Amino acid sequence: MPRPEVLLGGMTPREYYASELRRLREAVVPRMSQEKLGALVFVSGGYIGQLETAVRVPQLDLSKRIDEALSTGGVLERLHALLDFSRFPDYFKHAKEYESQALTISEFAALIVPGVLQTPEYAHAIFLGAEPTRTDEELAQLVAARLERAHAVTGSTGPELWYILDEAVLRRVVGTRSISAAQLRHLADLMIRRRVIIQVVTYEAGAHALLEGLLCLMTFADAPPLAYSEGPHAGQLLDDSRLVARCHRSYDLVRAAALSPEASLALILSAAEEHENAQARPAVRPVA
Repeated sequence: MPRPEVLLGGMTPREYYASELRRLREAVVPRMSQEKLGALVFVSGGYIGQLETAVRVPQLDLSKRIDEALSTGGVLERLHALLDFSRFPDYFKHAKEYESQALTISEFAALIVPGVLQTPEYAHAIFLGAEPTRTDEELAQLVAARLERAHAVTGSTGPELWYILDEAVLRRVVGTRSISAAQLRHLADLMIRRRVIIQVVTYEAGAHALLEGLLCLMTFADAPPLAYSEGPHAGQLLDDSRLVARCHRSYDLVRAAALSPEASLALILSAAEEHENAQARPAVRPVA
């Protein structure tokens, strides 16, 4: 029995849907452009192009609208059911590519500073902690790639950035207290330069809607929004409109429970100072 994610010619359901969409569009007489089809179904021509190259997966209601526009008799709606077999397998590699295309990025982090906000030393400690057997060369390559990604996202031409951090992110010692303090001062610098908005959810806020981990929301100029969640060894990109809407609601609930950006900046600087003071304090030897 063949694997359910493989179809004709080795194509995945996503790739097969994409090829059928293009075939059906080009079969219209006279040939319909991506821009014309997009206008008929209320999306951009560029988004139709992303569907036809399997970069994005459409929502069911969009498949129905395209069927109607192309008079397919419901072909794409029926093919849409196949997408459930392989909706997320290769999304992880695409998630980071979307960052540079996004208009806005809103992210919640429960345990560590998000990757694009990390200093080189902090990132090195994170990678080493995740895999202690990595060589120095491997660690250097990982850190360099992360810094390149950070430059693209946090630069002056990058998307609007809004982060919510759990207080645990500030308190956790990553590498050394000196590294953690420098990381927090880097966050403060980004805030002071108005490159990013950061809010902190304190311990006193108690239980909230995103206690379980990382969530990233992205919006785009010519495509529907995406949500990205991540665990220890996997990432999942969500583009189902109902799931994305639920993710946005959870994010908004946490944002409402968080400190203001001004109060968050003060807490970040205070936590950095605490790390620095603890690093400077001499170790206390037990009394014999």
